[in-house]
Amino acid sequence: MDQDLLIRNNISGTFLADIEEIASSPIDWSKLEGKSITITGASGFISSHLVLSLLLRNDDHNSNIKVIGLVRSMERAEKKYGNILGREDLILVEQDVCDDFDMVPMADYVIHAASQASNWHFENDPVGTIRANLVGTDKVLRYALQNKAEVLIVSSLKTYGLVTDGSHELMEETQGYVDPDSYKNCYAMGKRASETLAASYSKQYGMNIKIVRPSYIYGAASLDDDRVWAQFIANVVRGENILLKSNGAPYRSFCYVTDTAAAMLMVLLKGENLFPYNISSEGGNVTIRDFAKKAVEAFPEKGLTLSFANPEDEKEVTIDYTKQTPEIMNSDRLSSLGWKANVNISEGIKRAVAILTEK
Repeated sequence: MDQDLLIRNNISGTFLADIEEIASSPIDWSKLEGKSITITGASGFISSHLVLSLLLRNDDHNSNIKVIGLVRSMERAEKKYGNILGREDLILVEQDVCDDFDMVPMADYVIHAASQASNWHFENDPVGTIRANLVGTDKVLRYALQNKAEVLIVSSLKTYGLVTDGSHELMEETQGYVDPDSYKNCYAMGKRASETLAASYSKQYGMNIKIVRPSYIYGAASLDDDRVWAQFIANVVRGENILLKSNGAPYRSFCYVTDTAAAMLMVLLKGENLFPYNISSEGGNVTIRDFAKKAVEAFPEKGLTLSFANPEDEKEVTIDYTKQTPEIMNSDRLSSLGWKANVNISEGIKRAVAILTEK
């Protein structure tokens, strides 16, 4: 292959190290050799990591994997991938996931990761948000059926809804309340429906469909990302002190992007049919305030501080499990496949800051 198109000649530093980590994860890579894999949302955060790691396998191991990426904007994809768009093992198709897959080449595997996952979209485009999970998933499954492809549906921890049974963590069989009449639940209800749609296709057509429910995925997303963890990382990159406008009490499972990507590939190749797998890391279970605190502590040389807009919020919070089970996900089922997280919060923050700084 032309040296200019090699992954190592187009990305470097900490970002390259992250891609190498995914590409060397302990999965049965032989199952992907010589195969085609379609990834929806290929310009997105998690999907682009998957695309690059698969192409790196080709560079390093001659795996002959063909990667087909669906993107809504070729212009955005060109900024994301640059020179490597000239590779023969990467085909990008510009289309909405809700459109028919008539122009998408055949594939052996499909990872459906296209989704609008930010609060901005929930408020400003709830219809587009739910359609990506309803209509989009239907289009993906019809395409997979025609190709006799194995499928991975990327669902979400938001399917659990409001759980008030006093438990301390969310198991895969847990189901809480989600108000179906609120537009704010366009994402959660869409993800729930996508799982039911997958079960329906599997029953009616005998399809092999895997499901993952990632926790909060974090990493070097963007300095403009509106998610709270991304804002903390952007603060550190810019050398800004962090100001919390609340007490930062929400207790959540965070999982670094490389660990999440490796988990997705493992479930795709090794997971059981229609057996949802939580993707979470024990080393990533923290409150929002603790995430902010760790972001400041990770770079003592920057001399940054964490403060609260309201003095009464400075008091340490306690978790009241009687009111609501926090968004802490049990990952024993995933661990039973042989997966384990490599990156804790402090390390993940350091990597994210390094990548954004190097860029």
